[in-house]
Amino acid sequence: MPSNAGTTRLVIVESPAKAKTISGYLGPGYVVEASFGHVRDLPRNAADVPAKYKGEPWARLGVDVDNGFHALYVVSPDRKQQISKLVKLAKEVDEIFLATDEDREGEAIAWHLVETLKPKVPVKRMVFHEITKPAIQAAVANPREIDRDLVDAQEARRILDRLYGYEVSPVLWKKVMPKLSAGRVQSVATRIVVERERQRMAFRTAEYWDILATLAVAKPGEGPRTFNATLVALNGDRIATGKDFEPTTGRVRAGAGVVHLDEGGARGLAARLADRPFTVTRVEEKPYRRRPYAPFITSTLQQEAARKMRFSSQQTMRTAQRLYENGYITYMRTDSVNLSETAIAAARRQIVELYGERSVPPEPRRYTGKVKNAQEAHEAIRPAGDNFRTPGEVAKELSAEEFKLYELIWRRTIASQMTDAVGSSVSVRIRAVSSAQEEADFGATGKTITDPGFLRAYVESSDDENAEAEDAERRLPTLVKDQPLTADELAAQGHHTQPPSRYTEASLVKALEELGIGRPSTYASIMQTIQDRGYVVKRGQAMIPSFLAFAVIGLMERHYPRLIDYDFTASMENELDEIAGGDHAAVDFLTSFYFGSTNGTGDQAIAHAGGLKKLVTENLSEIDARSVNSIPLFTDDEGREVVVRVGRYGPYLQRALPGAVSGSAPAPASGEGEGEEGGSQGDRAPIPEGLAPDELTPEKVHELFLGGGGERKLGDDPSTGEPIVLKSGRFGPYVASGERKSSLLRSQSPDSLTLEQALQLLRLPRLIGVAPDGAEVVANNGRYGPYVKRGDEFRSLDSEDKMFTVTLDEALALLAAPKTRQRRAAAPPLREMGNDPLTEKPLVIKDGRFGPYVTDGEFNASLRRGQTPEELTLEQASEMLAEKRAKGPAPKKKAAKKAAPAKKTTAKKTTAAKKTTAAKKTTAKKAAPKKATSTPNE
Repeated sequence: MPSNAGTTRLVIVESPAKAKTISGYLGPGYVVEASFGHVRDLPRNAADVPAKYKGEPWARLGVDVDNGFHALYVVSPDRKQQISKLVKLAKEVDEIFLATDEDREGEAIAWHLVETLKPKVPVKRMVFHEITKPAIQAAVANPREIDRDLVDAQEARRILDRLYGYEVSPVLWKKVMPKLSAGRVQSVATRIVVERERQRMAFRTAEYWDILATLAVAKPGEGPRTFNATLVALNGDRIATGKDFEPTTGRVRAGAGVVHLDEGGARGLAARLADRPFTVTRVEEKPYRRRPYAPFITSTLQQEAARKMRFSSQQTMRTAQRLYENGYITYMRTDSVNLSETAIAAARRQIVELYGERSVPPEPRRYTGKVKNAQEAHEAIRPAGDNFRTPGEVAKELSAEEFKLYELIWRRTIASQMTDAVGSSVSVRIRAVSSAQEEADFGATGKTITDPGFLRAYVESSDDENAEAEDAERRLPTLVKDQPLTADELAAQGHHTQPPSRYTEASLVKALEELGIGRPSTYASIMQTIQDRGYVVKRGQAMIPSFLAFAVIGLMERHYPRLIDYDFTASMENELDEIAGGDHAAVDFLTSFYFGSTNGTGDQAIAHAGGLKKLVTENLSEIDARSVNSIPLFTDDEGREVVVRVGRYGPYLQRALPGAVSGSAPAPASGEGEGEEGGSQGDRAPIPEGLAPDELTPEKVHELFLGGGGERKLGDDPSTGEPIVLKSGRFGPYVASGERKSSLLRSQSPDSLTLEQALQLLRLPRLIGVAPDGAEVVANNGRYGPYVKRGDEFRSLDSEDKMFTVTLDEALALLAAPKTRQRRAAAPPLREMGNDPLTEKPLVIKDGRFGPYVTDGEFNASLRRGQTPEELTLEQASEMLAEKRAKGPAPKKKAAKKAAPAKKTTAKKTTAAKKTTAAKKTTAKKAAPKKATSTPNE
């Protein structure tokens, strides 16, 4: 696209990949450069606050709450180099086009660029929902001004999250554990996962039985000869199924009016029905019709990618970002199910080409979204362009991940404009009378699809892996009322009720969306944040809350229930939408939330409570750290209360001693410094890593106390008569007898430890003998494994058993041999990533002592929890190293100087010197500024 003669334009986008694609669609006279995302933000910590603001009382927040919530923005250290480049370019061009994303975040980035660059030339905003040549040319030809309402909504959300995180997180530091974080959406998401786990912990299974009959028609016509039917009623009363049982008791619900068959009852009834005639009593046939699914929005794309491809939310969004930036799909952060007229036309043309005229309905399909305040002016996620490329046409251009996601989006889009799936469904009831004159009713259902319609292109998956696919057929014979049948087999089958399934990332995103919490741009980051903070861990696809999450949510529920209330959180999202629409003022909303003014639009319950600031400061003294860090489990058979304590070194079990109250036991370590090891009003057991909360059943708890936690007497030491006890400590299980203690070896298990093994452990270090020079030679176990020692000489043993069997001659031979230290060859990198967009240095991912890390040869950055070497993008790696670079190299340790020989002084002088030194230290301590606390993650 040619530029005006002599006019040079600077087009600024967020990422280098986007810049590369767009530059190919613009002619000479256009310079396309990336901002690398947000260029300014609130200060992350005290070091980011400019010197002139450090003395301000609001500097900690980065928001002047007393002056209209004015935000203090600072340029991110890792963006300064790029900003300098953009400033220089801005001085060399005639116009600037801000081509950031079309949502609130993109609008805010555009505004921050103007505020930072302070250009002297005209600035225009260009927006587009796909990166294709026609879309980019249309955006350049039809620019607009920056939408200040959208900017205000994004700024209000950023400030709201900062106030929430910075006011509530310190409460968690003091009452639960340092370095924790609270967030407006992350805390609610954590609560949802914790509540589901509580349901699983309270769940009590129930057993119920029914009968599966294999029935046959005498003269088969159309359809199969045999089919299956399940017992559904006995003497007119319905047979109990899983929904008829109370989940917390395992008993049949009161007033259910059902027959609860046990194993004996089901087998007995099956025997009494053997060789009895069966008769069809009812046949109901209905037409079957299924409409296509709406095109993808952000949340449904994440859900289906998780179900079909096992992608995490982050993985889905990263892959979609690449597809969008390279021109394959439309913008992937959207809550609209709309398709443009050109997209509908493209889909209908392609359906005719691939599936024929009959697969296209007479009129185009229009969809209405269910998401509150959806931006219906935007489009759904679909293949880019006015003519969709089939997956086969792009297969060679995409990576495996990109191809899978593109095909998923293409199929869903095409299917959304196809005809309904139609067929018929049939419901059959069959009766047999047992030899004891019991009337047993059996039921069977069938489904036949006569025209699959959209199912040719796409079948949606279910969160229930056992659910039947929508394109599956269940064919029955042609049956009529009063038709006789015979039973080829009658099998009694047992079932157990199941606890509610744990959330997956997909189902949690769905739950948040249904509650109206979060927005398309935030779902993936929410999933990652609750995992990074240690509140949730993934086991396969299932999301399991940690006991730390139980403590945090317990505190919030008891003392700040409104802050994690679903309706309240959703109402804040709605008010942010109203700010974006220009219907409310951001300052009024923030004032109401923070100070409690009832004049604005904020939540009245918070307002009447005095606002967030008053809420967190006045309630602090009421929060009992011991209580919030204790999660009650149950009372055992001996009347002892068993609780989980969340301590400094992880969660552990505590069981009250007989006659004691568990609640009076010492509090676990918390931010207030309460000692974890003090007191002995109950025995303890560590909770193995990876054990889910709902797996702490009474049986498992009993096993943990016997198998390595608590105390277990193994016997008496025959040489001293003292008892030998197995205990659990901070560093794992150990044995103790009198003053002697010894940790278990790596090869030993607490539940199988014998008295003989304990005696061997307590005799360590073992004296092997005396060397010819008179030095003792001993065997022992250390930090790096078993070894032998003479004086200052050490040599490792190749097995733990050798500590108890090695002879003096063997030990001396080992000690006489020279030390060998083989240098390991440098391991090849786990992945080569290409050149850093900021520094042009090659980036590689290596495996280190503490896990994988990315490096440019000078700076290293460890991968965050949940990140894998395969999933890390070049942009993420560049950003991580930029943060490290901004902090500067780690200070080198100075070599310790040898102390000069001490001069002899009198006792009087030494005492005086000590007093003077102590006084100096005290003065220095008082004068030193307070250390900046950890920055809470909003």
